[in-house]
Amino acid sequence: MQTYRLAALIMAALAPIAFGGIAARAESFSVLHSFTGTPDGGFPVAAVINVDGTLYGTTGEGGANNYGSVFAITPAGAETVIYSFKGSITGPDGDGPDSSLINVGGALYGTTVAGGNDMDCGTVFKVTQAGVETVLHVFCSTQNDGANPLAGLINVGGTLYGTTENGGTGGRGTVFKMTRSGKVAVLHSFGATGDGQYPIAGLINVDGTLYGTTFEGGANGLGTVFKITPAGVESVVYAFANGTDGAYPKAPLLNVDGTLYGTTYGGGGNLCDHDSYSCGAVFKITPSGQESVLYSFKDKPDANTPRAGLINLNGTLYGTTAGGGTGRNCGGEGCGTIFKLTPAGVETIVHSLLTDEGIRPNASLLKLGHLLYGTAPIFGANSHGAVFAVNHY
Repeated sequence: MQTYRLAALIMAALAPIAFGGIAARAESFSVLHSFTGTPDGGFPVAAVINVDGTLYGTTGEGGANNYGSVFAITPAGAETVIYSFKGSITGPDGDGPDSSLINVGGALYGTTVAGGNDMDCGTVFKVTQAGVETVLHVFCSTQNDGANPLAGLINVGGTLYGTTENGGTGGRGTVFKMTRSGKVAVLHSFGATGDGQYPIAGLINVDGTLYGTTFEGGANGLGTVFKITPAGVESVVYAFANGTDGAYPKAPLLNVDGTLYGTTYGGGGNLCDHDSYSCGAVFKITPSGQESVLYSFKDKPDANTPRAGLINLNGTLYGTTAGGGTGRNCGGEGCGTIFKLTPAGVETIVHSLLTDEGIRPNASLLKLGHLLYGTAPIFGANSHGAVFAVNHY
């Protein structure tokens, strides 16, 4: 599988799209900030996080040097770029932070998919809220340490864990752990027969065991759910089998009372006219590997092709999809949606995105107060993506 930037894939898919066709707004939806590119950020792929009432996030492009940025934004919409990445212009800085941040001890930690050195394999960094940035690790700087982390990190007892899409001894991605000072150890390299391949998504911690997904691989090549101990013992919990059970998961899992929930970009049993994949699904799975599809997305105007994980609000799941909805002039797949899903599998579209709001959401939502906050990487009023808020009641 060729290493790629999500930005390149999505922008290529949107080449024929034109603006226009703006419909009436739902009163519950608002755009907090529309990015402008340079020197502001652009292409916000990742979710925002809440630190003491201020939202922090990353943009994969834009910033002062057009290598991406870390930004802060208030719930009222006042946005500030706190750090602009430099690529490898002035040393081993990152390029393209496509992942969410985590707050550990007041510092923000994240990954960049590229940059770091002339091999362009990506980095792990930390940045203070005042904008002082430090590169903690440069991938491809040691043999088989992984390459191109698309996902963010998790903190388990002071140790950081993450995934890389590529690299490792098998060449198809890794799970790694890292001290807060930057010492990295690879726990598992993907690529063995029947194992997963290309872990695009991040990990979750369930009672001391880490769970994640791989975009491809497994017994049928359609992706997997896997688990791994902090000591590096990995096993495939479930290999997606035939498409109707879901295929190609791009998102992290969600633990709700011991059951894991996730989304698949393809599969689910309903074909979408715009794509060779099916429209995607929401699934649930027990830690022992009993999987079932909770909802199969349909072609637009339904939501389809989810790339993001889910959040749980009082037993109802909320998420975003990169395609579907009723928005116009976004190509055959639609502009994307915010949706909710009951435990019984009843799906409702909360909002269909429109071109001047930002489209193609790739990230999960954040609940703060009575609002859900999210990002849309493309379009918006200034054509470089947006941060939005929606009332979920």
